[in-house]
Amino acid sequence: MYSGSGSFPAEEMKYLKLLSNQYKNINSAATEIINLKAILNLPKGTEHFVSDIHGEADSFSHVLRNASGVIKNQISAIFGESLRSSEKKSLATLIYYPEQKLEKMAEAEEEMAEWYKITLHRLVKICKVVSSKYTRSKVRKALPKEFAYIIEELLHENSASVDKDMYYTEIIHTIIDLGQADRFIVAMCNLIQRLAIDQLHVIGDIYDRGPHAARIMDILAHYHSVDIQWGNHDIAWMGAAAGCQALICNVLRIQTRYANLDTIEEDYGINLLPLATFAMDKYAGDPCEQFKPKGDEVLSDKDFNMIAKMHKAISIMQWKMEGQIIKRRPEFRMENRLLLDKIDFEKGTVLVDGVEYPMNDMNFPTIDPKDPYKLTEEEQEVMDKVKSSFVNSEKLQQHVRVLYHKGSMYTIFNSNLLFHGGIPMNADGTLKEVTFRGKKYIGMEYLDAVERTMREGYFNKAHTEAKRECMDYIWYMWCGEDSPLFGKKKMTTFERYFIDDKTTHKEEKNPYYTLRNEESVCEHVLEAFGLDPKSSHIVNGHVPVKVVKGESPIKANGRLFVIDGGFSKAYQKETGIAGYTLIYNSHGMVLVSHEPFVSTDRAIAEEKDILSSTVALQYTQDRIRVKDTDIGKKLQESIAELEKLLYAYQNGIIKEQQ
Repeated sequence: MYSGSGSFPAEEMKYLKLLSNQYKNINSAATEIINLKAILNLPKGTEHFVSDIHGEADSFSHVLRNASGVIKNQISAIFGESLRSSEKKSLATLIYYPEQKLEKMAEAEEEMAEWYKITLHRLVKICKVVSSKYTRSKVRKALPKEFAYIIEELLHENSASVDKDMYYTEIIHTIIDLGQADRFIVAMCNLIQRLAIDQLHVIGDIYDRGPHAARIMDILAHYHSVDIQWGNHDIAWMGAAAGCQALICNVLRIQTRYANLDTIEEDYGINLLPLATFAMDKYAGDPCEQFKPKGDEVLSDKDFNMIAKMHKAISIMQWKMEGQIIKRRPEFRMENRLLLDKIDFEKGTVLVDGVEYPMNDMNFPTIDPKDPYKLTEEEQEVMDKVKSSFVNSEKLQQHVRVLYHKGSMYTIFNSNLLFHGGIPMNADGTLKEVTFRGKKYIGMEYLDAVERTMREGYFNKAHTEAKRECMDYIWYMWCGEDSPLFGKKKMTTFERYFIDDKTTHKEEKNPYYTLRNEESVCEHVLEAFGLDPKSSHIVNGHVPVKVVKGESPIKANGRLFVIDGGFSKAYQKETGIAGYTLIYNSHGMVLVSHEPFVSTDRAIAEEKDILSSTVALQYTQDRIRVKDTDIGKKLQESIAELEKLLYAYQNGIIKEQQ
């Protein structure tokens, strides 16, 4: 309770008078203080961390629906031995996929009325448990409007009263008798999913490789509470949407590489006919061996060959556009990435870092050896049309605005530091000083400067040199040595396509990726971001954890977690699993590994959940309360201000209102 004396400084009085318009008298201020202090002692909400989704919408959707096993664990804890294992699986599947499961039950169940009654009682029981850590007000806001009153009544049932028990039983019977059971069950299941996770953290790389990034963005756009830390693949799309031609080419190259053209054409309505027509003409007799699409997509021979030609055509255009950026931005120090002018067209070789290598492909009908980085007239025409499609795609622009609205370079949330890649670092573990747009930055200040440039590059709609500079820097974030999202000395894309000698394919990582194994280094990073190095954690994605080779996702004595374990099918042979997720609830942290997700159809028909295993636990002896969180700190600040207002009322400093 505030124990000051006398009046308040002028500025504070001004604020308290404004506050008095909301809390008009002693009673309202005191009631709010009581309410806020009660909230401080509730258990903290559950946070869910995912990373590197890479377009795998079905896997991502399932992990969201089952909350990385949280819902399944709640069912086991609530019902214990009173339900058979098969009944628990069936109940879990219903909660994950209520509409589809109800259809299956209608076909198989003879006594639907009885099934409805049993199921509704079970769902109410689960909902009571998952809602118990929230205030009634917060639960009320999450309730579906059409059933809000009924659900609220059922959640606060007191079965000790016989009269009340009859009242609630009658509610359920009436729901069934009026034919509303299906709709009510769907509403309850969605509410359970909603309450199981209080905050979702996406540690980057929503886009590329997998086929359904747009579906994932639709989910995130409507998710109740989410923050996104941009990944290098995300910023490539963000830059492309802003009109950066090099990144437009890069996005198309990756989509053709994995034969994911539906994302471009169907989801975002981008017209690829100009590119396809151009590629089929220029590379008509070229088998494009190095550009054959990867992945599990079943393609006709005609489509396979067409995509390979498109892949090669857009790749050449990408290296031309990148070369133009490198030439106009000497501050990037990326001259070693200028390779088109190092090709010897007579000898069939290319000079890389002073060493001559034979090339496996020398068919370059659009490269002028005298001016290799200039687009031909036909390439320029294709580029103009494709760029227009990107910047005018309504759905792409909507999704990119979601990334800007909900996203950032890094997030600090409840004493955890979240970022996708790494922090530029020197070999001795100190943070590297980086020159960015003519100024020097270190650590957090550097990431803040990058984020400002990202936002300026997108939201500045004028065709100015300032905008072009920002877009060049967005491209640098994709592949530059000091990019916190890339984190390697160079990107050897050209070498991987054209040079068979694999020694040229190596990409040397920033020292951060080795030094983050050391606790003292992680503590140094945490301290640089204003966090307590002894009680905070770093959560990263970006670099897949190679479990098959014995690598651990837990670094620096538990100070850092890497949760990129292979959501993307393209990585799963390398990682040996299908991704990590992290759960942070009122008991502590749980790191979970997941086996590959087969399909949504099998998840429903066979009640086949993702097989998940707990990798590590960091549980606390005392339960973590709201008062221990970032929200708790804000609430405590509000309480302190309200206590001052209460003092002002009680001592006649501010007049009460009726």
